[in-house]
Amino acid sequence: MTIHKEGRALILMTTLIVGLLLFISDHYLSHYPWIFWLVLLIGGFFWIAFVQFFRLPSRKNTAEADQWVAPCDGKVVVIEEVEEPEYFKDKRIQVSIFMSPLNVHANWTPCAGQVKYAKYHPGKYLVAWHPKSSTENERTSIVVERADGKPVLFRQIAGALARRICYYVKENETLQKGQEFGFIKFGSRVDLYFPIGTQIICKIGDKTVGNETIIAKA
Repeated sequence: MTIHKEGRALILMTTLIVGLLLFISDHYLSHYPWIFWLVLLIGGFFWIAFVQFFRLPSRKNTAEADQWVAPCDGKVVVIEEVEEPEYFKDKRIQVSIFMSPLNVHANWTPCAGQVKYAKYHPGKYLVAWHPKSSTENERTSIVVERADGKPVLFRQIAGALARRICYYVKENETLQKGQEFGFIKFGSRVDLYFPIGTQIICKIGDKTVGNETIIAKA
């Protein structure tokens, strides 16, 4: 396991600030020893929290060419047939995965293929499970088409705590199986839109492991 690049500067800054405060409390406020322990306790809590949030585990993608894997850690909260208005503009099967602040927040491409569409949308910060979060919150929409011509749209959605969505792909780029495509900071959701007729392997309430759990097949 490593630390994700999105969190390295924050963790370094936290380390320096906590170290400086501990130095000051130990050398200049030594007659108030409780201050040292308070700084150590609070600073240590935030340092550990940031490290666990920005952790990046090493995972092996074993999906077959006709399978899609979960793009993130989390819990499946929606499986339903909906109208997808942004790119396909027709009926699709939506699968939504909610990511809590305790989950790994790196995002992996659900399949190998070519990026047909990639767009960032600024927006609100409604709670991730709000029905309008997929159309009104800050989000990105990415469409990847497999070699067999089957496309999937996956959408990163910011939540109430998230204030930055990162994505690293562009249109016409070819993505490899298991390639990381983005990161969402501090709680969020990922929606996927599959072609009608796709076999959905997961069910509501299932816990997913990003880049490992098979969620659909076609």
